[in-house]
Amino acid sequence: MNVPRERVGRAFAAAPDYDGNARIQREVAQALADRIAALDLPQNSRVLEIGCGTGFLTQALAARGGDWLVTDLSPEMLERCRSRLGAGGRHRFAVLDGEYGAPEGGPFDLICSSLAVQWFDDAPAALSRMAGWLAPGGHLMITTLGPGSFAEWRKAHEAEGLVPGTPRFASVAAFGDLVDEVRDHVDHHADPLAFLHALKAIGAQTADAGHRPLSPGQLRRVMARFAQGGCPQNGCSVTYEVVTCHLHRKPISS
Repeated sequence: MNVPRERVGRAFAAAPDYDGNARIQREVAQALADRIAALDLPQNSRVLEIGCGTGFLTQALAARGGDWLVTDLSPEMLERCRSRLGAGGRHRFAVLDGEYGAPEGGPFDLICSSLAVQWFDDAPAALSRMAGWLAPGGHLMITTLGPGSFAEWRKAHEAEGLVPGTPRFASVAAFGDLVDEVRDHVDHHADPLAFLHALKAIGAQTADAGHRPLSPGQLRRVMARFAQGGCPQNGCSVTYEVVTCHLHRKPISS
């Protein structure tokens, strides 16, 4: 990744209608929650969530027992997650830079994150560091975006001889043995403008560092190419390549 984290934090904090436009994010969080529910975790697990956002994954796992530390880089997003869960419960909340910060209360039986670590400077290295926060027998399970994400939008730029501003996500191979699944999720929009509005609404419009914004004419040509690449009768489609990573720390031998 090559996107300043302060810009990412500001963009998500200002996201005007995250929940209303984050269809893929909600879908991916639920799928991750289902996989986590199948893990053999202690009844009173110590859980750390990185990059909670507005709380899709947090809510999907709320019925599980245990002691939860829910974190996000953005205080605004953290408050939205707290509001989603309501009063009471076992959840503690803390602002945390999941890549460079250090959580309190470890070690953890479960460290989880849904579509957050793709914004890290070096996601594979960060996951290696997080593995050190696991208790013996603990699980690290996260989803992130792979380089195949937004392929249709990138292709529209390339057809015009232009470089897209979409971030350069880590390769699937960079995660090595942690990769558990790679799956495409396809989102649909009425037209290219609706796609751009949706990105802004969820705070995901932050361009790669050093990217030079397109001129109005260039943007119009890219949008026309993007519309042609989809199905003009049914709007535009955009692919999210979702990579699920899973690490299980060996328990202490009896």
